[in-house]
This record gives sequence, C-alpha cells and structure tokens, in this order.
Amino acid sequence: MQQIWRVAILAALAMTGTATWAAALSPDKPTVLVTGANRGIGLEFVRQYAEDGYNVIATARKPAAAEALNALAAEHENVVVEQLDVTDHPRIEALAAAYAEQPIDILLSNAAITPRYKTAFQRVKGIDFDMARQSFEVNALGPLKLAQAFMPHVAASDQKKIIAMSSKAGSFAEGPKMPMMYSYRGSKAALDMFIYTLSFETGKKGVTAVLLSPGTVNTTPGMKMPNAIEPSESVTKLRAVIAGLTPENNGQFLNYEDGRLIGW
Repeated sequence: MQQIWRVAILAALAMTGTATWAAALSPDKPTVLVTGANRGIGLEFVRQYAEDGYNVIATARKPAAAEALNALAAEHENVVVEQLDVTDHPRIEALAAAYAEQPIDILLSNAAITPRYKTAFQRVKGIDFDMARQSFEVNALGPLKLAQAFMPHVAASDQKKIIAMSSKAGSFAEGPKMPMMYSYRGSKAALDMFIYTLSFETGKKGVTAVLLSPGTVNTTPGMKMPNAIEPSESVTKLRAVIAGLTPENNGQFLNYEDGRLIGW
C-alpha cells in the first residue's frame, strides 16, 4: 500500500513540474539526470543507476503515463521523477533552477525521436518536414539546451560528465550508405557537431562531453529488429564506457561495446 501511494504522489508531483522530492537526494551519493526515462534505454539507465545507489533524476514528457518509471521510483527512494519535454526550454531552465544546489555528476541526454519502420525508408519526395523540424528540436537542440542550463551543476560535481546518446546513423564515416532516415540522421549529425563544439568550452571547465552510440536496440515493445540487442545489454556496456571516461575523451564519439572511436 505504501508503494502504491508513493507512485501516485510521485506522478502527481511530476505532472505539476515541481521538484518536491529533490530534498530526498542524498548529498553523499553521485547524481545522474536522465531524459527520456519512461521506456527503453532511458528506463534501463534509471534502473541500473538506481540499483547502484546513485541519486537519479528521471525525466519524461508524461510522467503520469510512465508506469514502469513510477514503479521504479516507488521501489527506490533515490529516484526522483520530473516532467520534462526537452523542446520546452523555459521548463528546462525552471528544472535547472529547482536543482540549483544539486551537483549532477552525469547529465545524460537520451530523449529522442526515432524513425518508425514504415517511414524510415522514405525517399526525398516523401520527407515529412514537420517531423524533420521536430526531430531537430528534440534530438539536437534539446541536448544542447540541457547542457547550457545544467553546465554549472555538472561543473560542481565530482565526475563532471555530459553524455549525449547519438547514433552511427548520423556518422558520415559509418552510417548506412543509402537514402534513408533523413530526419533522424540529419538531427543526429547536428547533435554530434553541437557536442563536439561544446567540448571546447567544457574542457576549460574540467567537464568531459561525449557522444555515445548505443548500438541497434529493441526499444519498441512488441517489435524485434534483426541483430538488435536488448536495452539491458546496451546500457550495461554504455555504463562501463561512461565509468571509464577521462578528460582525454572530451569531444569524442564512442561505441557502446568497447569505447572505440567512431568516425565522424
């Protein structure tokens, strides 16, 4: 019964955009902020970091509908659920202000718009430009705004890491050599350049900004992709790469499996 009430309270607070539960974060533990935490890779990041004792600030566009995330928050007092749409820049600024005194060791931009199978192979005449604009807002500008707003929090932490989830699909060197996923690939390529450019600033602050490719991951319930891995495998390996990051990795684009450099 106590867990049920905690789920209900967390969902209600998240819907109002308040950070009432911030006081519950332990000052003696490292903190990670994860966007797009309601399912898939984001949810798995929350699960694994929570089980390792991190303070976890988990954000979602619609927290009340994020049943799995709220269940995790009910099980782990070190998980705080916050409402956040990464295209809502005033909300990002408000959230940063609410956590102004909270160092954030790992700022993890995971929220993204990914292509659906039916639209992934559209040729140029079939491009949905409204979707293209939205993809750019979420996949590229969202992480950049998040980094801008939370830079002081990361700089004040012990680990000082900014992580953006990218994709080989946005790589000129390693992306598919065929016309597909215009919006997604373009937005991820823009993200790569944003974080690479940002790294020249973060390096001066002792902050390491890195792009990571999670591999091909099954993130849509009920749909299995050929040769894809599950979120648990991807996140386990991603976390190992994140844990091993040093200032020398600042500005790099790294693979999830072994931390190798991915070509731009």
